[in-house]
Amino acid sequence: MKSPSFHRSPVANLFNISIQTDDFDLNAEYATLRARHRNIGALVSFLGAVRDLNDGVNVSTMTLEHYPGMTEKALANIVNAAAQRWPLIDATVIHRVGTLMPTDQIVLVVVAAAHRGDAFQGCEFIMDYLKTDAPFWKKESTSDGSRWVDARQADHHAQQRWSKTT
Repeated sequence: MKSPSFHRSPVANLFNISIQTDDFDLNAEYATLRARHRNIGALVSFLGAVRDLNDGVNVSTMTLEHYPGMTEKALANIVNAAAQRWPLIDATVIHRVGTLMPTDQIVLVVVAAAHRGDAFQGCEFIMDYLKTDAPFWKKESTSDGSRWVDARQADHHAQQRWSKTT
Protein backbone atom coordinates (compact mmCIF):
# COMPACT_ATOMS: atom_id res chain seq x y z
CA MET A 1 0.00 0.00 0.00
CA LYS A 2 1.28 3.47 -0.84
CA SER A 3 1.80 5.86 2.02
CA PRO A 4 -0.55 8.85 2.12
CA SER A 5 2.31 11.04 0.86
CA PHE A 6 1.36 11.64 -2.78
CA HIS A 7 1.63 14.79 -4.86
CA ARG A 8 0.71 15.67 -8.42
CA SER A 9 2.79 18.40 -10.00
CA PRO A 10 1.13 21.79 -10.55
CA VAL A 11 2.96 22.26 -13.88
CA ALA A 12 1.31 19.24 -15.46
CA ASN A 13 -1.31 17.36 -13.51
CA LEU A 14 -0.03 14.13 -14.97
CA PHE A 15 3.38 14.12 -13.28
CA ASN A 16 3.27 11.42 -10.60
CA ILE A 17 5.39 11.82 -7.52
CA SER A 18 5.12 9.25 -4.77
CA ILE A 19 6.98 8.54 -1.55
CA GLN A 20 6.09 5.06 -0.36
CA THR A 21 7.20 2.10 1.71
CA ASP A 22 5.94 -0.53 -0.72
CA ASP A 23 7.86 -1.76 -3.72
CA PHE A 24 6.86 -0.70 -7.23
CA ASP A 25 6.47 -2.48 -10.56
CA LEU A 26 8.49 -0.96 -13.39
CA ASN A 27 6.34 -2.59 -16.07
CA ALA A 28 3.13 -1.32 -14.49
CA GLU A 29 4.53 2.22 -14.31
CA TYR A 30 5.54 2.07 -17.99
CA ALA A 31 2.10 0.76 -18.94
CA THR A 32 0.38 3.54 -16.98
CA LEU A 33 2.36 6.25 -18.77
CA ARG A 34 1.82 4.69 -22.19
CA ALA A 35 -1.90 4.29 -21.60
CA ARG A 36 -2.28 7.99 -20.77
CA HIS A 37 -0.57 9.33 -23.90
CA ARG A 38 -0.56 8.32 -27.56
CA ASN A 39 2.11 10.88 -28.50
CA ILE A 40 4.99 9.33 -26.51
CA GLY A 41 7.96 8.60 -28.74
CA ALA A 42 10.41 7.81 -25.95
CA LEU A 43 10.32 6.49 -22.40
CA VAL A 44 13.56 6.68 -20.43
CA SER A 45 13.92 5.34 -16.93
CA PHE A 46 16.33 5.07 -14.06
CA LEU A 47 15.86 2.39 -11.42
CA GLY A 48 18.04 2.61 -8.31
CA ALA A 49 18.67 -0.34 -6.00
CA VAL A 50 20.34 -0.91 -2.63
CA ARG A 51 23.93 -2.06 -3.06
CA ASP A 52 25.34 -4.82 -0.89
CA LEU A 53 28.73 -3.10 -0.80
CA ASN A 54 29.47 0.62 -0.36
CA ASP A 55 32.94 2.13 0.00
CA GLY A 56 34.34 -1.38 0.41
CA VAL A 57 32.07 -2.26 3.34
CA ASN A 58 29.25 -4.84 3.31
CA VAL A 59 25.80 -3.28 3.67
CA SER A 60 23.10 -5.35 5.41
CA THR A 61 20.27 -2.76 5.31
CA MET A 62 19.60 0.81 4.31
CA THR A 63 17.03 2.91 6.15
CA LEU A 64 15.61 5.91 4.31
CA GLU A 65 13.79 8.71 6.10
CA HIS A 66 12.11 11.82 4.74
CA TYR A 67 10.19 14.87 5.84
CA PRO A 68 6.58 14.36 4.64
CA GLY A 69 5.29 17.29 2.64
CA MET A 70 8.71 18.86 2.18
CA THR A 71 10.06 15.89 0.24
CA GLU A 72 7.13 15.73 -2.18
CA LYS A 73 7.40 19.47 -2.79
CA ALA A 74 11.14 19.20 -3.46
CA LEU A 75 10.59 16.35 -5.94
CA ALA A 76 7.79 18.28 -7.66
CA ASN A 77 10.11 21.29 -8.00
CA ILE A 78 12.80 19.10 -9.57
CA VAL A 79 10.38 17.54 -12.08
CA ASN A 80 8.88 20.95 -12.85
CA ALA A 81 12.37 22.35 -13.51
CA ALA A 82 13.00 19.50 -15.97
CA ALA A 83 9.66 20.16 -17.67
CA GLN A 84 10.62 23.82 -18.11
CA ARG A 85 13.87 22.83 -19.85
CA TRP A 86 12.60 20.02 -22.09
CA PRO A 87 9.17 19.30 -23.62
CA LEU A 88 8.29 16.39 -21.38
CA ILE A 89 4.94 14.71 -21.92
CA ASP A 90 4.83 13.02 -18.53
CA ALA A 91 7.03 11.80 -15.68
CA THR A 92 6.85 9.46 -12.73
CA VAL A 93 9.09 9.64 -9.68
CA ILE A 94 8.70 6.99 -6.99
CA HIS A 95 11.02 6.95 -3.99
CA ARG A 96 10.83 4.39 -1.24
CA VAL A 97 11.39 5.01 2.44
CA GLY A 98 11.80 2.64 5.38
CA THR A 99 14.27 -0.18 5.83
CA LEU A 100 15.44 -1.86 2.63
CA MET A 101 17.67 -4.84 1.94
CA PRO A 102 20.43 -5.17 -0.67
CA THR A 103 18.99 -5.48 -4.20
CA ASP A 104 15.68 -3.84 -3.11
CA GLN A 105 14.46 -1.10 -5.42
CA ILE A 106 14.80 2.42 -3.96
CA VAL A 107 13.90 4.89 -6.69
CA LEU A 108 12.25 4.97 -10.07
CA VAL A 109 12.28 7.89 -12.48
CA VAL A 110 10.44 7.48 -15.79
CA VAL A 111 10.32 10.34 -18.27
CA ALA A 112 8.12 10.40 -21.37
CA ALA A 113 8.73 12.73 -24.30
CA ALA A 114 8.13 12.85 -28.02
CA HIS A 115 11.85 12.42 -28.69
CA ARG A 116 14.59 10.39 -27.02
CA GLY A 117 17.01 13.27 -26.44
CA ASP A 118 14.48 15.17 -24.35
CA ALA A 119 13.55 12.01 -22.42
CA PHE A 120 17.20 11.09 -21.72
CA GLN A 121 18.14 14.58 -20.60
CA GLY A 122 15.01 15.03 -18.51
CA CYS A 123 15.56 11.73 -16.72
CA GLU A 124 19.24 12.42 -16.06
CA PHE A 125 18.48 15.95 -14.81
CA ILE A 126 15.81 14.66 -12.41
CA MET A 127 18.14 11.99 -11.00
CA ASP A 128 21.07 14.38 -10.65
CA TYR A 129 18.97 16.84 -8.64
CA LEU A 130 17.20 14.11 -6.69
CA LYS A 131 20.57 12.79 -5.45
CA THR A 132 21.67 16.21 -4.17
CA ASP A 133 18.58 18.31 -3.43
CA ALA A 134 15.81 15.95 -2.27
CA PRO A 135 15.44 15.80 1.54
CA PHE A 136 16.06 12.10 2.17
CA TRP A 137 18.27 10.77 4.92
CA LYS A 138 19.94 7.40 4.38
CA LYS A 139 21.52 5.27 7.05
CA GLU A 140 23.39 2.09 6.18
CA SER A 141 23.82 -0.79 8.56
CA THR A 142 27.20 -2.31 7.75
CA SER A 143 29.62 -4.84 9.10
CA ASP A 144 31.40 -1.84 10.72
CA GLY A 145 28.21 -0.44 12.35
CA SER A 146 25.65 2.13 11.21
CA ARG A 147 26.52 5.25 9.26
CA TRP A 148 24.67 8.10 7.58
CA VAL A 149 25.21 8.41 3.84
CA ASP A 150 25.61 11.80 2.17
CA ALA A 151 25.57 12.64 -1.53
CA ARG A 152 28.94 11.95 -3.12
CA GLN A 153 31.12 14.64 -4.64
CA ALA A 154 30.43 13.06 -8.04
CA ASP A 155 26.69 13.59 -7.45
CA HIS A 156 27.26 17.29 -6.81
CA HIS A 157 29.43 17.61 -9.92
CA ALA A 158 26.75 15.90 -12.02
CA GLN A 159 24.09 18.28 -10.69
CA GLN A 160 26.26 21.38 -11.16
CA ARG A 161 26.84 20.70 -14.85
CA TRP A 162 23.18 21.51 -15.55
CA SER A 163 23.71 25.10 -14.45
CA LYS A 164 26.31 25.39 -17.20
CA THR A 165 23.92 24.31 -19.95
CA THR A 166 20.99 26.21 -21.36
